[in-house]
Amino acid sequence: MSEAMVEVRNLVKLFKTRKGELRAVDDLSFTCYGGEIFGLLGPNGAGKTTTLRMLATILTPSSGSVMVAGFDTKALPDRVRERIGFLATETGLYDRFTAQETLRFFGRINRLTEAEIEERIERILNMLGLTALAGRRVGTFSNGEKQKLSLARSIIHNPPVLIFDEPTFGLDVMAARAVIEAIQLFREQGHTIILSTHIMQVAEKLCNRIGILYHGRLHALGTLGALRSRFGKEDLEDIFFAAVGGEATC
Repeated sequence: MSEAMVEVRNLVKLFKTRKGELRAVDDLSFTCYGGEIFGLLGPNGAGKTTTLRMLATILTPSSGSVMVAGFDTKALPDRVRERIGFLATETGLYDRFTAQETLRFFGRINRLTEAEIEERIERILNMLGLTALAGRRVGTFSNGEKQKLSLARSIIHNPPVLIFDEPTFGLDVMAARAVIEAIQLFREQGHTIILSTHIMQVAEKLCNRIGILYHGRLHALGTLGALRSRFGKEDLEDIFFAAVGGEATC
């Protein structure tokens, strides 16, 4: 088996609300291995984004631990950030920058040399089919083009671990397909990828293993084949409802 690149152990995240304490993530444990795509599948509010934000050191766990590429997210967050690329649902791009300027900016944030930045910009834009858009301002991009540029931004420093929160969110069929193909390419290049999605087809197409998350708890985990065998169902949507049982509400 490949090396464990992300290890989540008994992870809990509590938020204080007007109605009391909200347990957004509840005793979550899983491991993601080198070179695989691990998917967290669940509806909005399941705890997917909160989990990924803890992995990316944006949120601090209430309890439990996360190790990324051998480093503890609480003890050594800077070391973790050097080794991850994080894609949020918000693209976080500057409309007045060109694609090249965007990648140059994020390359400098990640302390790459100017030579490294220029070499990687050329290679990544070509890899993602964005070369023709290199000099265009981001404000003129379509949603799909912005998402591909966000993917490019997340890998400019060539991190071993990529964390993608709903990478096809709000995209049309053609744009979503292009993003899926890009993520498959990242896996082929050896990156370890953790992504969240509520779209069954995305999970089926991309993920080596799937964790079914609902109300902050992991209800099932395995390959699609293993989940089909466990629940006796072929369709991933049917597997999801079988896994969460009576907890699911429409």
